[in-house]
Amino acid sequence: MERDLELANMTRVQQFVLLGFSTRPDIRGPLFVVFLALYLLTLLENSLIIYLIGSHRELHKPMYFFLGNLSCLEMCYVSVTMPSLLVGLWTGPYHVPFTTCMTQLFFFVSLICTECTLLASMAYDRYVAICRPLHYPLLMRPQVCQALALSSWLGGLFVSAVKTKCIASLSYCGPNVLNQFFCDVSPLLNLSCTHVALTELVDFISAIVIFCGTLLVSLASYAAIGVTVFHMPSAAARHKAFSTCASHLVVVGIFYSAALFIYCRPSRIKSMDLNKVLSVIYTVVTPLCNPVIYCLRNKEVHAVLHKMLP
Repeated sequence: MERDLELANMTRVQQFVLLGFSTRPDIRGPLFVVFLALYLLTLLENSLIIYLIGSHRELHKPMYFFLGNLSCLEMCYVSVTMPSLLVGLWTGPYHVPFTTCMTQLFFFVSLICTECTLLASMAYDRYVAICRPLHYPLLMRPQVCQALALSSWLGGLFVSAVKTKCIASLSYCGPNVLNQFFCDVSPLLNLSCTHVALTELVDFISAIVIFCGTLLVSLASYAAIGVTVFHMPSAAARHKAFSTCASHLVVVGIFYSAALFIYCRPSRIKSMDLNKVLSVIYTVVTPLCNPVIYCLRNKEVHAVLHKMLP
């Protein structure tokens, strides 16, 4: 009987409080307007990219196929985290039911894992295009591209299901305040009142496999591209190849720098304010900048846009 009461007390938390950005009310209003504008701009940019790729045959190429997948992912990504950020800015700290919190965590982890593998697939695509151009039609045929994209989405769902199940199975017996603007792994582990060593181990191993594994693929691809570009006889060809990959490396660098700092370390991070700032980088800034860097600066996309304009 005593044990049953103890277990009941340890699982009494049914909702969490998201602190969000706990700033003064006079600052929250302008921040709400700024982040709402960024959210709508991100949706508009990525919707435009998906429309252009889907409606113009000249963009039906492997690189744009992956970019279309990435734009779709970015729209889902910001739609998972940004609404809770906006609600927090509008109302201040607010309550989130346990089930809602775990659902948001599931989709967030799934999308961030999918983005990692998509970025690695895009790096591999550029490697084949520049380093093995004669084999490009074979190595990046439609079936291969579809398999890479599908494995990215399904792999993200699988990893997220495992991580979310581990975190949801923990006991939360108070306090229930999350110092974050969405339900993230580290703040939830900080609130658990049970032993979390196994969950932290699962979180850490999955972070190493997903983040570090895909990062190594990306770095190896771009390193091989760099060697190939360096040996190109034509300065114009070197410039074209470098300009294509340099912008990709900027996005990869920003995304992985912030994500690895948070996830590839023991999960109980104490500097939660720094955690929130870094979270803004890869949940708001990266989805906003990706379309500009990957597509809107691309000459083929520019040509398609010029055709659409009167």
